[in-house]
Amino acid sequence: MHNPEFEAQRIIDLKNLMPDYDRPHRRYNPLKDEWVLVSPHRTQRPWLGQVEKTPALILPEYDSECYLCPGNSRVGGVRNPVYDSTFVFDNDFPALLPPDDTQPATSDLFRAEPASGISRVVCFSPRHDLTLPELPLADVEQVVRTWIDQTRDLGERDNLAYVQVFENKGEMMGCSNPHPHSQIWATSFVPNEPLREQRAMLEYLTRTGGCLLCDVYAAEQDTGERIVLENDGFIAFVPFWAVWPYELLLISRRHFGALTDLRATEIRNLAELLKQVTIRYDNLFEISFPYSMGFHQSPFDGEPHPEAHFHLHFYPPLLRSATVRKFMVGFEMLAMPQRDLTPESAAERLRELNPLHYRSRPK
Repeated sequence: MHNPEFEAQRIIDLKNLMPDYDRPHRRYNPLKDEWVLVSPHRTQRPWLGQVEKTPALILPEYDSECYLCPGNSRVGGVRNPVYDSTFVFDNDFPALLPPDDTQPATSDLFRAEPASGISRVVCFSPRHDLTLPELPLADVEQVVRTWIDQTRDLGERDNLAYVQVFENKGEMMGCSNPHPHSQIWATSFVPNEPLREQRAMLEYLTRTGGCLLCDVYAAEQDTGERIVLENDGFIAFVPFWAVWPYELLLISRRHFGALTDLRATEIRNLAELLKQVTIRYDNLFEISFPYSMGFHQSPFDGEPHPEAHFHLHFYPPLLRSATVRKFMVGFEMLAMPQRDLTPESAAERLRELNPLHYRSRPK
C-alpha cells in the first residue's frame, strides 16, 4: 500500500533529515503522535548511577524446581506433560478472567467497564537454558507457528477483540522464571498501545491513501542508515523516533495485518530474523540480553482494518554496558521521552556485531 504520490516529498524529507545530529533535537513518532528529545552530546557524560548485576550465563538444561520444565508441578498440583516442543497452558495467575454479569460502578468522571479475557503461557521448548537466539532455527519456527495457532484460536472467539503476544526476557524486565517463554493475553477490548497505533495508521490512510508503515519501510530503505537486518519477508531497524537505546522495529515487507496472515515462507523469514536480532542483542554485551518484545496486529473485532500493518517492537533497557540501564524517570515521566545515543549510532553498532552467537564461537 505504498503511496507513489508521496515519493517526491519523501526525497525532500530525506534531504532535510541530515541535520547536525550532535545537537539536541526532537523527533516525531507518527505511530504514537508524540515527540522524543534526542541529546547526543550527553553520551560523553560520566556515569555514577545504578549498576545492574550481570545475569548468570549458565543454566541447567532441566531444573527440577522450575514450574515450566517438562513433568514438573505447577500451582495447585497441576503437572506439566513431558513435552518435547512448545507447550501452552492457561496462566495460573491470569490478569484477565472470563466474562460474567457483574458491572463495576461508573460515572462520567470515574469511568469503569468490565474487562475480560484469557491469559496463556507459551514455553519455547523443554530446554530450561535455551532462549530464542540459541534455539535451532526449526524450533524458533515452531514457536512462531504456535503463536499463529494460538492467535487464530483466540481471535475467532466472539467475546475477544485483541490478541497480544509478548515476551519479557530477563529479571530486569520483570520475568519471574528464566525458563524461556512468552505470554499471550487476549482481551475483550483493544489495549491502549495498539489502539493508539491503529488510530494513527487509520488517520494516515485517510489523509494520504497510503499505509504509514509501508511508507516508513520505503523511507528506511532509501537511507539504509538505521537498518540492522533484513530478509525477503521482514526488515529490522532502529526507528527514527526510538526511545530505548537499542530499540528495534520489525516490519513485514508485504502489507498484511495479523500473525494469522503469515505465509509459509514468511514464517521462516520471521523466525530467521527473530533469531538473528536476538543473537546480535546477546552479542552486544555478551550476556543474555533483556528486553520486552511484542507483536502489534489487526484487532479481531469483525471489522476490516486496511490500515493495519503487522509489526513487532523490541524494547531493551540496557544502555552503556551489561550493568548500566536506561531509566524512564524525571523529565521522561513528567514531560516527554528522551534519549542520548542516536538511533543511527545504535543501528550501526548492532549492524556490525558478529552474526554468530558469542557462546557458539570457538574458544
